[in-house]
Amino acid sequence: GADIVVKSVMFGLALASVLGWAVWAGKMLQVYVANNRLRRSYRQLARAGTLTGARPKTYSGPVRVMVDAAQAEIEISSGLGKDGVKERMASELSRIEAGAARSMQSGAMVLGSIGSTAPFIGLFGTVWGIMNSFIGIAESGTTSLSVVAPGIAEALLATAIGLVAAIPAVLLYNHITRVVSGYRARIGDAAALVERCLSRDLDRRAAEAVPARTTLRNLAAE
Repeated sequence: GADIVVKSVMFGLALASVLGWAVWAGKMLQVYVANNRLRRSYRQLARAGTLTGARPKTYSGPVRVMVDAAQAEIEISSGLGKDGVKERMASELSRIEAGAARSMQSGAMVLGSIGSTAPFIGLFGTVWGIMNSFIGIAESGTTSLSVVAPGIAEALLATAIGLVAAIPAVLLYNHITRVVSGYRARIGDAAALVERCLSRDLDRRAAEAVPARTTLRNLAAE
């Protein structure tokens, strides 16, 4: 028996609540799969301990992108100082890390929007319903509780539904934020591992170049 505006508000809030739970479930599944891939790739790279000869296709997710970028930087920077290579690679790894975290965070803003706007939308429905109730009182000319109560109850239901949509949305948004923060920390660990492997490869290449130069000097002396 509520007004069409109040009914629309209630329906929209109920739909927003369902959408919020769906976004949370989808995001949890996405983070779960991404974490498994990240852990597997991290273990593979840690066992290899080097980027030289690594096949990026054996890795997945951000680790694959990082290994690709590191190998490309080593190839492009052939003959250049290792300090510059490390500095450029650190900048690139930071960019990859931020991009992966931003991609994982996408969609969570839906929950934030629901949590921040649902109470006000429900309040709008309540105000509209109470306004119509007072108009009905004026038209009927009676203040009987049986006339006033149903309209006010329907109006207050809009605010209740708004809170039912908003409170879980805020909690789910905070949960997603914590989960994504943990995922970003794991990406940071993977980036640190790539930097260690890169540094190890550069030091190994420099160490191998020293005997070669010594041999050339000895040949030249002879």
